[in-house]
Amino acid sequence: MMMEGKKRRKYGPSTVATLRVARLGEMGAFLDAETGNTSDDILLHKQQQTAPVQVGDEVRVFLYLDPKRRLTASMHVPKMKEGQIARLKVINTSRDGAFVDVGAERGIFMPYAGMRGRPQVGEVVWAKLYTDKSGRLAVTMEVEDEMRRASASAIGRVKVGDTVTGAIYNYTDAGAFLFSQERYIVFIANKEMETRPRVGEVVTARVTYIRPDGRLNASLREIKEKALVSDADVILELLESRKGRMPYSDKSSPEIIRDKFHISKAAFKRALGHLLKEGRIVEHDGWTWLTEAWDASPEKSSGE
Repeated sequence: MMMEGKKRRKYGPSTVATLRVARLGEMGAFLDAETGNTSDDILLHKQQQTAPVQVGDEVRVFLYLDPKRRLTASMHVPKMKEGQIARLKVINTSRDGAFVDVGAERGIFMPYAGMRGRPQVGEVVWAKLYTDKSGRLAVTMEVEDEMRRASASAIGRVKVGDTVTGAIYNYTDAGAFLFSQERYIVFIANKEMETRPRVGEVVTARVTYIRPDGRLNASLREIKEKALVSDADVILELLESRKGRMPYSDKSSPEIIRDKFHISKAAFKRALGHLLKEGRIVEHDGWTWLTEAWDASPEKSSGE
């Protein structure tokens, strides 16, 4: 007579299950894995219990593999439900993806294909909890549909010139998308960013347009008048650090200007024009001088 074979394991790691306490031991409780073999019972260590359990109790647990690759249980289950989105912290990265903190005993895997950009350890990103094809919990940064459903209309609540603060959750070829604290979806075109914030980074943007669908267009650039003063200050600071002269002028290449001043060639020329009009600088032979430094220079004397 053939013996009945052992049942296949019903539960796997990175899943949440409700299991019955089969017995208690010195290390903790053992949960029935429903294979018909008590050697498959899953340990719920005392340290992983949020409240005492008794034989016969039905316990909701998060399952994971311990360092010896044994299936283990914890009552520290994810704090979010499947399909929900939240700001989640990246706690580890690997060649194939990253792990994020969802409040469970272990981090949940975010595959490479589900990333937006390349999040680093310690960064916080918008992400969604879901179950992958193998039945395991996983996380993705593909949250556009959820953002749309969760968003609020800005019509009647915001005016052009107001500021909104939120986290970048996606990039396209045209620019970045931000989800604000008020749940507004905000688009920031490439031309409205001096530098590209990382996905997950929290920024404050100035509203430039309120769209008919309730979304916003915004800019990370300063208002031109303010930017003009800021850019001029950067130029003056460099001049003062170089004894009143520098080998950069409106003839310098855009690449050099971007590298030295972190602004566009157009912004650099506007700031130079502002300083020239105020009489604070002089341009000569491809160089820019502070006026007082030029007045005391041999170059001026030899040209007179």
